[in-house]
Amino acid sequence: MANKSTVSLPEHYRQEYEKPQGYKPEVFSDILSFLKPYKREFLISFVLMLFGSVASVAGPYFTKIALDSGIVGQNRDVLRNSILLYLGTVLVQWLVTYIRVNIMAKAGQSTIYDIRARLFTHIQQLSLSFFSHYSAGRLISRVINDVTVLRQFVTWAIIASFRDILTVVGIVFAMLSLNLRLSLLTLAVLPLIVIATFIFRKHIRDIYRRVRAGMSWVNSVLAENINGVRVIQAFSRQDYNYNHFKDQVNRYHLENNLQSARLVAAFFPSIDMIGTIAIFMVIWLGGAAVLGEQVTAGVLVAFVLYIEEFFRPIQDLSRRYDQFQSSMIAGERILELLETPVDVQDAPDAYSIPPIDGQVTFDNVSFYYADDPSTLVLDSINLQTAPGKTVALVGETGAGKSTLIKLLGRFYDLTGGRVLIDGHDISQVTQASLRGQMGIVLQEPFLFGGTVLENIRFGNLNASMEDIEAAAKAVGADDFINGLKNSYDTPVEEGGIMLSVGQRQLISFARALLANPRILILDEATSSIDTQTEQVIQKALSTLLEGRTAFVIAHRLSTIVNADWIVVINEGRIIEQGVHEDLLAMQGTYYNLYNIGFQETPENA
Repeated sequence: MANKSTVSLPEHYRQEYEKPQGYKPEVFSDILSFLKPYKREFLISFVLMLFGSVASVAGPYFTKIALDSGIVGQNRDVLRNSILLYLGTVLVQWLVTYIRVNIMAKAGQSTIYDIRARLFTHIQQLSLSFFSHYSAGRLISRVINDVTVLRQFVTWAIIASFRDILTVVGIVFAMLSLNLRLSLLTLAVLPLIVIATFIFRKHIRDIYRRVRAGMSWVNSVLAENINGVRVIQAFSRQDYNYNHFKDQVNRYHLENNLQSARLVAAFFPSIDMIGTIAIFMVIWLGGAAVLGEQVTAGVLVAFVLYIEEFFRPIQDLSRRYDQFQSSMIAGERILELLETPVDVQDAPDAYSIPPIDGQVTFDNVSFYYADDPSTLVLDSINLQTAPGKTVALVGETGAGKSTLIKLLGRFYDLTGGRVLIDGHDISQVTQASLRGQMGIVLQEPFLFGGTVLENIRFGNLNASMEDIEAAAKAVGADDFINGLKNSYDTPVEEGGIMLSVGQRQLISFARALLANPRILILDEATSSIDTQTEQVIQKALSTLLEGRTAFVIAHRLSTIVNADWIVVINEGRIIEQGVHEDLLAMQGTYYNLYNIGFQETPENA
């Protein structure tokens, strides 16, 4: 029996993966449902498998005829025909296997293609609340590793298991027809196989569950360390992180894989040994019967061949069970992800919002996160913005500013109140039509793997080259883009790592401008750039904001002072609002924030 790993799995992995053991029919049923589009291919493979199984069972019987009637009976015609028929069975097995493997490879790969496509689509639709507690590495583990495990089961194991079962049944009938006593002698070892399988089954599921958990942990930590490599190097954490990965993450995965290997190493040789015992008993007792002329030599040879054929599919089925357990774990994880509910969904009668002017109304809006309903993030927010106006949201970190604009984009559903755009309740319109008229520029701009041109065109795939260049010029990005090696066709790598923060932000501004949104959200979009780059962006902001309703979250006075309206948020409530001069005159929270953090002036910003 294998012992559990000496390394402790983190709590959130343990809760997710170390669940009650046991076969779940609904998981197997759902896995089979993936195969429905390819039932024709599976049916053809099943028929071919029947022919192959019959040919496999017939081979030793023709050997018996060749020995007893051909050689002992000295009948050359029977000997020749028996040999030809035996060769025919081999040819049939080869032919049907060749055709079946090609059919199943196509059907199996197509099924996996469908599963990965469904996973990708579902992940794209999941709400932000899901990604706040689910790491990218764990998702990658499911889409890549778990689906790969399932591919082996879907492509080969299902049909092969039916083939093995039919082959065993056919061999049993063939042996019983030849000699009842030797058949019962052979079957006497089956209880040993049942006992070995029961012991194996008892322990393997838990081990495979921990193996899959370990792989997910490895992927998660690896993705985190790759994404944060600059921070790791800046704080000289390479040795610490390496030791953590080596002694904890990788060690956990290693120990569980070794436990799995030890269990498999004990189980399959046991099946081999049981088969050898059966052959030994048949040769010993069957040989004595041949000497006593109670059994022919052909029957004895056929029995030895049948026993070898009998235990081969049993060994295969044992391996299939090994694979079956791993596939059930992978399938359970895949289905769990596919069944994760999408928190924010379109209403059944949702309609596409028409082209908007940009009047935004927050009507007594309240919000709390589902995992902490006792803490209100926003409490009774009432705010109305006229079309084309710029609203600056200010307040200390954690006040609720970012949450407010996430609600505007309906990335979360409200827990109280309404958000209206031009009088349309955003909970009653489709998300695609709503977000299609909004643009967002984040504090940390994200660029996708591809060229500068592809990243700018991201929000408007029909834009011409002239439109793209015009958008880049409007935000001051054209000069540095033309200075790149291949200008607009320069690859930026994933995340835009080859560009500076300011350059990435300028590209994100061009992307937002090209999308031509009616409502624009700037989430601290200038806080991570240098003063010189900010001067370029400030000159472009008037073009970017012209005629659009804008919500700006910022800490710099230069970004706030020209806003049409300033809203001060503290602990989820609006405590002050007005224009810059009036708020300073009130000498309240905004005045204090100004004195503490907003010390730059528009002239020197």
